[in-house]
Amino acid sequence: MFSSTISLKPFLHSLLIDHHLQSTIGTVKWESLVFNKSSNFTTNSVLFAKGFKLNCLLGREMDIGTSSLVDGAAELLNEEVLVEEEVREPDISTMVLNFENKFDPYGAVSTPLYQTATFKQPSAIENGPYDYTRSGNPTRDALERFDATREEIVAGDDLYGGSDRLLSQVLPKSGVVVKRVNTSDLNEVASAIGPQTKLVWLESPTNPRLQISDIRKIAELAHAHGALVLVDNSIMSPVLSQPLELGADIVMHSATKFIAGHSDIMAGVLAVKGERLGKELYFFQNAEGSGLAPFDCWLCLRGIKTMSLRVEKQQDNAQKIAEFLASHPRVTKVNYPGLLVHPGHDLHYSQAKGAGSVLSFLTGSLALSKHIVEKTKYFSITVSFGSVKSLISMPCFMSHASIPATVREARGLTEDLVRISVGIEDVDDLIADLEIALRTGPL
Repeated sequence: MFSSTISLKPFLHSLLIDHHLQSTIGTVKWESLVFNKSSNFTTNSVLFAKGFKLNCLLGREMDIGTSSLVDGAAELLNEEVLVEEEVREPDISTMVLNFENKFDPYGAVSTPLYQTATFKQPSAIENGPYDYTRSGNPTRDALERFDATREEIVAGDDLYGGSDRLLSQVLPKSGVVVKRVNTSDLNEVASAIGPQTKLVWLESPTNPRLQISDIRKIAELAHAHGALVLVDNSIMSPVLSQPLELGADIVMHSATKFIAGHSDIMAGVLAVKGERLGKELYFFQNAEGSGLAPFDCWLCLRGIKTMSLRVEKQQDNAQKIAEFLASHPRVTKVNYPGLLVHPGHDLHYSQAKGAGSVLSFLTGSLALSKHIVEKTKYFSITVSFGSVKSLISMPCFMSHASIPATVREARGLTEDLVRISVGIEDVDDLIADLEIALRTGPL
């Protein structure tokens, strides 16, 4: 028995709910995957969540057809029908600290780290719940349970630099036609989607210009042509936005960012809607050995516990910094959906709980922008975002440097653009740091 759709909120909520009614022998409801970023797979490596209850003591059996482990709990429990009481759905800040850890027989409060490559089997002809960490590992399962022809892809023209490289330089070599559009313009999106379109790939907000796309309407347009919708939700995190509830089929997170939150791992997460797609992705994960290592999974699980607190603090700081920059005479434009003047402000808040902690701004002067980036002492000059430490960069020379200058210019990505990822430091110190850098910069 399977649910027809999976959203990120139920995906998180599922950590508190018994899923034995939703599983049958030989099948699995798939919610999310986690890949190791060093794999050769054409997306970030994925760790993905299967729809069985997080309990290796339940009956997991080998599906010979896909070489994957599946949950046989429903049959073991004789498919007993239980009526769940109506309960108030907890906030995500409560969910992240209360997912069940029943696969551990000792009741450890912190998820155990199963740092092993292989598992002993019960006999020469029987398979236990785990055999080889490439195919499955209890620590990875814990994280996965949490972060539940001629083809065309229509993709946004303002995306993370790594995604841009994949779409513009890698996929076309495989014969995939990639059409780039401004996803904040529904007319552009509608005109680009056609019978051959298999996937629409977007970000909202976009990186680095923080443009807002209407996820609901884009999903309607894509689904009308039978195409899937992938939303890179890394800038928002699962705390602030749940694109699966808005119609997306695949949600991607760089777990390096807000999920782990401390700039000490490289990982990616996919949350997907539907069993079939999840099993297809797992086949590649297993075949290529791109599953995330147990220790990295454990670090993600540890980071998840403080994710809500971190995201809230970082967002509060970012709002104040954006307002400061917007009022400064040496700043010509601030890109941050938390500002009322942002053209996508209302749309953004109709599909997200907050504006996040990534923003960018223009000065109109490459020399001034360079000075600001180099002068600040509390913002580390580096790529990435989502860390507890404040970061600053110039995308045209760093994360998006691989995009040809003419293409960047056509997309409005100018060299004076500065991107900030706001951390959890004292916001007055951060503002004072920026004020000094702005004031002392070249005229």
